[in-house]
Amino acid sequence: MSNQKDNRVRRGVSRRSFIKTGLGTAGALMLPSAFLNSAWAKDYPSLGTFPAGASGDSVFVGLSIPLTGAYSATGQDEKHGYELAFEHINAGTGMAAMMDSLKGSQGVLGKKVEYGIGDSETNPNSAVQVQTHFIHDKNAIMISGCSSSAVAIAIEKLAQREKVLNMVGASGSNDTTGKDCQRYGFRSQPSAYMAGKALAPVVAKEIGKNVKVAYLVPDYTYGHTVFNSTQKFTEQQGWKTVSKVVVPVGASDYSSYLLNIANSGADVFVNVCFGNDSVASSKQAQQFGILDKMKMVVPNISPFQASELGADIMAGVYGTLDFWWTMAQRNEYAKTFVDAFDKKYGKKPRWTAHIAYLQSMMWADAVTRAGTFYPPEVIKTLESGKRIPSTLGEVYYRAEDHQMVREVPVVRGKSKSEMRSPEDYFEIVGVTPGETVMPPKGTFGCSLGGYT
Repeated sequence: MSNQKDNRVRRGVSRRSFIKTGLGTAGALMLPSAFLNSAWAKDYPSLGTFPAGASGDSVFVGLSIPLTGAYSATGQDEKHGYELAFEHINAGTGMAAMMDSLKGSQGVLGKKVEYGIGDSETNPNSAVQVQTHFIHDKNAIMISGCSSSAVAIAIEKLAQREKVLNMVGASGSNDTTGKDCQRYGFRSQPSAYMAGKALAPVVAKEIGKNVKVAYLVPDYTYGHTVFNSTQKFTEQQGWKTVSKVVVPVGASDYSSYLLNIANSGADVFVNVCFGNDSVASSKQAQQFGILDKMKMVVPNISPFQASELGADIMAGVYGTLDFWWTMAQRNEYAKTFVDAFDKKYGKKPRWTAHIAYLQSMMWADAVTRAGTFYPPEVIKTLESGKRIPSTLGEVYYRAEDHQMVREVPVVRGKSKSEMRSPEDYFEIVGVTPGETVMPPKGTFGCSLGGYT
């Protein structure tokens, strides 16, 4: 594996991007080339990077991950999830050894999975440059990554143009599988609608129904759709919105914004900010005394928010998570993932690592069941509605908008006295079945593009 300096691509490909090639630890189980050629490229026409991207002994996956920028902490966790996933797929271990389609094999359709990592810098333009390089220069057969919905949507549109499958990374905006949905994009994280619908009854029961609420909202698609959905479902429970303060992504000083919230007369402070922004704004909210007089709710809790803020701030905070590591106590797939991650990295996975791991496994499963890397066949397999056992129980993607139908965990931050280990930050207070929180079909204007 090359060192960081050797793997930097030139500014013309991706400004300050770090490109890294990753090889699985185990070789692929090779099948006779005549069989493979007939199985993969039989009568399918050239499309995107197919068949060139599947013509050798390996296939390449391009990953655009925020290693710098406002969401860099989540990006490092996401990176580890992808590394573990492709290690398991190539070796036939971990969750790959448990899935019916992958059990007893190594690689995907007999091919080793190689991958490259580029720094998206939490910036849509940089992410598009990284993935354009991977598609054009590396014949990426699949692309993935992101911890920002703005990046996710930009990459989805690139994937549709280039006809290369995109397994969306972390993205909570309704638009990702709504008005900006694409035939070539699939999302596993709960949408803002799903998170808000799961969260609202819990916070109404625990905090009260007749309360006034102030929101801090990052000014992009994620922030606005999380606000809209959280407001919609909490107001159905009797909450009243008294302030919405919009802030830029990557702000360092929240003083003027928090002053408005402090003077709003609200009983509850809903912090929609994500990643480093959520940490900084929460710390400053404590300094302003806001958390002394208001309960804090975080609709989509950032992966490292609890560890960076500590139980003094996060105790009693309600929110949702894509995944929390104690789910290993109720699911053997989750246990396999959590134990392997802990063994490899010496820490528990956060939910961005989980998204990376699960999305990679779902792709490998779909390609194997399709029997080909030809994109339309893989997409139709993902759209089939087949329920796949996973770290979240049985899951599937809804054909109409490519949103994964999956359970949504609602959590409460633990106090120091409740924590049983240094990483035991949350109690899962409810797990809402996916079917009960999905938006009605067509709610957010999804119109998928063509297969070819």
